[in-house]
Amino acid sequence: MYLITFSGNLLIILAIVMDSHLHTPMYFFLSNLSFVDICFTSTTIPKMLLNIQTQSKVITYEGCLSQMYFFMLFGGLDNFLLTVMAYDRFVAICHPLYYMVIMNPKFCGILLLACWLSVVSLFYGTGFGVYLSSAALQNSRASAIASVMYTVVTPMLNPFIYGLRNRDLKQALRKLFS
Repeated sequence: MYLITFSGNLLIILAIVMDSHLHTPMYFFLSNLSFVDICFTSTTIPKMLLNIQTQSKVITYEGCLSQMYFFMLFGGLDNFLLTVMAYDRFVAICHPLYYMVIMNPKFCGILLLACWLSVVSLFYGTGFGVYLSSAALQNSRASAIASVMYTVVTPMLNPFIYGLRNRDLKQALRKLFS
C-alpha cells in the first residue's frame, strides 16, 4: 500500500509539472496535496515496516518526538490543503454568472455534507478511536488496523479521488506515458 501511495502521488505531481495546461490553481493545490501525502505516509510507514521486519517495537525518544512532530505537521497540512481546494472549487463553481442555475444552494449543501461526513468518518473517526479508546478495552490489532486506515489508506485514495477522476489529468498521464 505504501508503494501505491507513493507512486500514485508521484505520478500526479509529474503529470502536473510536465503538462503546461495543468498549471492552474486547482492543479497547483492538487500537486501540493500529493506531495504532502507522500511526506505524511513517509513519516511513519518506513519505521513501521522496519519494525515489522526486525520484530522490534523500540523507538528512541528523539525519534518519537520528530515522528510525532512531522506526523502532525503533514496531517494538518493535508487538512488545510483539502480546505483550500474546496474553497478554490467553491469560488470557481458557485460564483460564475450562469452556474447558479445548475448548482443550486441545496445541491451545494448536500455535496458539502457528503464531504464532511466522509472526512470525519474516515480520518477523524479512526484517529480519535485509536487515541481515545479505553486502555482496558484496547485491542492492539484493532488499533493497528485503525492506524493504518488514516495513515496509509486515506493518502493512498487521494490520487484516485482527486486526480484520476479528472479528464485533464488522465490526458496528461497518457501523454506522460506515451
